[in-house]
Amino acid sequence: MLLWLALAGRTASAAEAAPRPNVIFILVDDLRWDALGCMGHPFVKTPNIDRIAKEGALFKNFFVSIPLCSPSRGSFLTGQYPHTHGVIDNSDHSELSHKLVTFPRLLHDAGYETAYVGKWHMGNDDSPRPGFDRWVTFKGQGAYENPSINVDGKSSKMDGYITDILNENALNFVKAEHKKPFVLYLAHKAVHGPFTPAERHKDLYANDPITSAPSLNDSLEGKPVATRKLEEEPAKNAKKKKQPDNAEATQKTGHAPEKAIRDQLRSLAAVDEGVGQLFKALEDSTQLDNTLIIFSSDNGFFWGEHGFGDKRWAYDESFRDPLLMRYPKFIKPSTTLDQLVLNVDIAPTLLELAGAPVPKSIQGRSLLPLFKNPKAPWRTAFLTEYFQEKQYPRVPTWQAARTDRWKYIHYVDLQGMDELYDLKADPYEMKNLIKEANAQSALKEMQAELERLQKETK
Repeated sequence: MLLWLALAGRTASAAEAAPRPNVIFILVDDLRWDALGCMGHPFVKTPNIDRIAKEGALFKNFFVSIPLCSPSRGSFLTGQYPHTHGVIDNSDHSELSHKLVTFPRLLHDAGYETAYVGKWHMGNDDSPRPGFDRWVTFKGQGAYENPSINVDGKSSKMDGYITDILNENALNFVKAEHKKPFVLYLAHKAVHGPFTPAERHKDLYANDPITSAPSLNDSLEGKPVATRKLEEEPAKNAKKKKQPDNAEATQKTGHAPEKAIRDQLRSLAAVDEGVGQLFKALEDSTQLDNTLIIFSSDNGFFWGEHGFGDKRWAYDESFRDPLLMRYPKFIKPSTTLDQLVLNVDIAPTLLELAGAPVPKSIQGRSLLPLFKNPKAPWRTAFLTEYFQEKQYPRVPTWQAARTDRWKYIHYVDLQGMDELYDLKADPYEMKNLIKEANAQSALKEMQAELERLQKETK
């Protein structure tokens, strides 16, 4: 009788257990949070990307642990903050990146077939990393036109547009026969500068009006860090061409960089086409509803707000990003979540969903409780950070604590330049309240919050 009960229980458990899902994770480069149709952009057309949100979940408050390509990618892959995984800037971290314990590597160990297609950008070494059955990438930033692509360890030049080439390789992997569940990590070069749309998209949005944010005309009063005098360059470097500094443009331009904005959005069109191709391939193979599709970006981007371009600063345009997920077995269509979610949360979510062990070294939190109960207990504050790079002297090392209402920015090596913003009253972060008498209570709370987050993430 005991043997029969044991066998019956095992059979029931097997029947109830859903098959492990496939995973397609799509990462776009430098796409700010509000540059999608589903995120409210007034004219950009992203129907296939928007479908992920329509048939799944849209995260309204998704942020990255650092607004910079290489370290943010490290955080997506490992579930750790940059100060933990060690990739803290865009310098050559090739050797270190071979040692990272990534979620695809862990899923590979747990029985998944894995593919990496696209920009790796943790060092210029394009050789295959551990844990991937299929490897399609390029050195560093790569090129938009006729790029050199490393396929499973062999590099050769390919004719065509980089986004189309990556889409084709991703599609081929999905269409291939799979005897195991698969993970596809598709990391586009787009929409990184120099913004280069495909020829077929070069005239998109030509007549659509661009509306500028009020912070485009920020006087920078209350932001002394952005206007402080920098040390003179050493004489030996005086004749060298100066490295472009995204933060040097502290003078307001009075208008948005419209051509750059249009070209960046035009570059997104080919990414959207690729998402549509993946949807069709999954539908044709009857695997769509057994596949978790995730879409996100490695960091945000300034469109002239506060006089800035690029990223790196501690304002929301820099580290707030889109996050969309579709998996009908766990996520109801048109779900909208307001919680503060981070890129370090992706790895533990995927590991838990696949039934794989979640290492104790992971610092993020699985999102599965939010899908079961949108009101489940969740973080009320988070840490984000940046480490100064020599070629960008204007942007100092900073750490920031953010809640749904307050943001406190601490400049680690500078005195008297910290910032505090009431995001409810001042969503464009124009008025620094650090010296306001009626904000001192909030300042003390946020300083304590930052200290707590620093200890919690050591």
